Amino acid sequence: GGFEAGISKDGQTREHALLAFTLGVKQMICCCNKMDATTPKYSKARYDEIVKEVSSYLKKVGYNPDKIPFVPISGFEGDNMIERSTNLDWYKGPTLLDALDMINEPKRPTDKPLRLPLQDVYKIGGIGTVPVGRVETGVIKPGMLVTFGPTGLTTEVKSVEMHHEALLEALPGDNVGFNVKNVAVKDLKRGFVASNSKDDPAKEAANFTAQVIIMNHPGQ
Repeated sequence: GGFEAGISKDGQTREHALLAFTLGVKQMICCCNKMDATTPKYSKARYDEIVKEVSSYLKKVGYNPDKIPFVPISGFEGDNMIERSTNLDWYKGPTLLDALDMINEPKRPTDKPLRLPLQDVYKIGGIGTVPVGRVETGVIKPGMLVTFGPTGLTTEVKSVEMHHEALLEALPGDNVGFNVKNVAVKDLKRGFVASNSKDDPAKEAANFTAQVIIMNHPGQ
């Protein structure tokens, strides 16, 4: 069935679990959807089979399956999405909404120096040069002097926007665009890192420590 295709060697279920771990996602909820379409309907045996298979793979990736809720749901019928379903009375765990409420809010490293790797750079008519990227650490705000590594180009931030709304400041996790003064698009590239010029701006390093995860190995 659909689950077997997803959990197969090149399936998307495997790929998404590995990507989540690679990107540093620490908390996870697994939903076993289409429980209304099992044979028989709302089959505990089918749910148990899927939980066993997925748990085994998640453990291999690096997760602890005991800390992950496996919620049997039907998106089509609404079972266990918001309210507990009588069709799944053999399941004693949280609904999807309850499981979402149990997720711990991640700590945002606002106290660290600004690090904003650029994903792209645009020239927008009537505005000018707008680099875009995700704030990893620190804070970026209008009026701040920023330095772009590795070139050392320094300029002032004129404005910061997220989803077409002007921000007074952007925090870690925010995907933003920010307009900069007197800088041409050709002067900036994807992969450059924006830092606060006055707070330990990023600089070149002779060596560094990295966590490397092999996504695809010919021997595996």
